[in-house]
Amino acid sequence: MDLALSSDQIAILDAIDSLAKPYAAAPTHEAGFAMVSDALDRELAEGGFLDVAFDPDLGAVSAALIIERLARLPYAIEAAASALVRPLLGDDVSRPLCLVMEGKHARPIRFLKAGATVIVTGHETVSSFTVSQDQARAEDTLFGYPMGTLLIDPATVAMPCPDVSPEAVLVRWRVGLAAEAAGLLAAALGSTATYVTDRQQFGRPLATFQAIRHRLAEAQVRTNGVYWLAMKAAGTLDPGDAALAALHAQESARATVYDFHQFLGAMGMTLEHPLHLWTYRLKALIGALGGRGAQGLAAADAIWG
Repeated sequence: MDLALSSDQIAILDAIDSLAKPYAAAPTHEAGFAMVSDALDRELAEGGFLDVAFDPDLGAVSAALIIERLARLPYAIEAAASALVRPLLGDDVSRPLCLVMEGKHARPIRFLKAGATVIVTGHETVSSFTVSQDQARAEDTLFGYPMGTLLIDPATVAMPCPDVSPEAVLVRWRVGLAAEAAGLLAAALGSTATYVTDRQQFGRPLATFQAIRHRLAEAQVRTNGVYWLAMKAAGTLDPGDAALAALHAQESARATVYDFHQFLGAMGMTLEHPLHLWTYRLKALIGALGGRGAQGLAAADAIWG
């Protein structure tokens, strides 16, 4: 298997890095629980970065690479659904896209606002509708995403998408979750490693203590694993691969987020350090799609039947 990026993928990521450079620095003062940038979102859309999966020569792997890279930014960007699920529906679907499991619409939904497209995935059907002003309410949550609640039952307004299968949506949803988690883990790990390298305690940097180094090394191994499982699943679009990637992403987030905050000491309990801009998004992803248990069952069902 050739794991090297193609010249097109390298060029796309270079362009992403250049475009996102003004947004790469985390704020030095308290930033709240979520940061968004309409300007960045607009530039990504105008540049066609969220449309790469419409091109069969670039496909889902290129989309997953973009999702992973954008997740490293301190800003929350609706990229996963737009880049991976929207190609199933058509390029005329309005953004942001909000993915909802049938019967789970009462829970806070990421990026939900007026004008968003809600994709409802059931056991046998997929349906969608565009949210109007009176159908959604913004919610103030601890998660690192803008969240909203639907004020209606989607079944009363959603129209069926007869050419889209629930399995195809779920596969791409899980791939997007894993790719986004990989980027968030990489950024959170990098932020933590920088802090413990600079922070002096007991006359030496915290990063020189063996216990911390071992835990950070484990986090790096997990982060790498999430990345490669996400890329494999994007390449195969296999239900089993996608479920395993999402499972490992959610389990790795659960296993590492607590350590990251503990290593920052008191700073990890405040909003003065930007670590929460990545870890609190991971907390939201941990419970997505039914959480780890649902991913494990989906993986077992796909692999063993």
